[in-house]
Amino acid sequence: MNVFDIIGPVMIGPSSSHTAGAARIGQIARQLLQDEPVAAQIVLYGSFAKTYKGHGTDKALIAGILGMTPDDARLRFSPQIARETGLEVTLSTGELPEGHPNTAVLTLTGRRGGTITVRGSSIGGGNIVIDAINGMPVRISGQHPSLIVQHRDRPGVIAEVTDLLADRGVNICNFSLSRRQKGGVAVMTIEMDGGLDEALAAQVRALPDVMLCVTLLP
Repeated sequence: MNVFDIIGPVMIGPSSSHTAGAARIGQIARQLLQDEPVAAQIVLYGSFAKTYKGHGTDKALIAGILGMTPDDARLRFSPQIARETGLEVTLSTGELPEGHPNTAVLTLTGRRGGTITVRGSSIGGGNIVIDAINGMPVRISGQHPSLIVQHRDRPGVIAEVTDLLADRGVNICNFSLSRRQKGGVAVMTIEMDGGLDEALAAQVRALPDVMLCVTLLP
């Protein structure tokens, strides 16, 4: 346990789970979109769905989508700022019996027309887990620089990516892989201790079987 776990994050709002964690989920969804969001569909589950009005969970998610940090004083005004900046937000609640009680699913549309759907949960103390991107299982804590690599499921692709990281002296602290079927599309999630920059991401994107490579920074 570190001091962050004891005292919690610096934030605006009454709850580290319902506001700080929610803002971080929104931030990561924005990074994954790789574009300026113009529309956001937000579905809240569990206690997020039951108490979001009192805790400002909706405001925190919108703030994160707008690029705000959990300690940004503008967080409480995020719905108004979204309207002023042209971000169209729709919010609803749903049932997710097997999910974490503090879960949100965000579907963002960017200015260039691309979309992404991200499922994330706030697990306490401002900490989060992103466990699905476009329906593909992943596991991202948001605490480390990360690469999200969509690629063809071919022999040697994982080795090619990890060899690039090793050549740069980058240490992997968490790794996960998901795929729907053998030989189809797979998603590699790599969290690292540091050393992630655009030059490294560009090298990964240049690999022949890599379809998409997104960087995430804490």
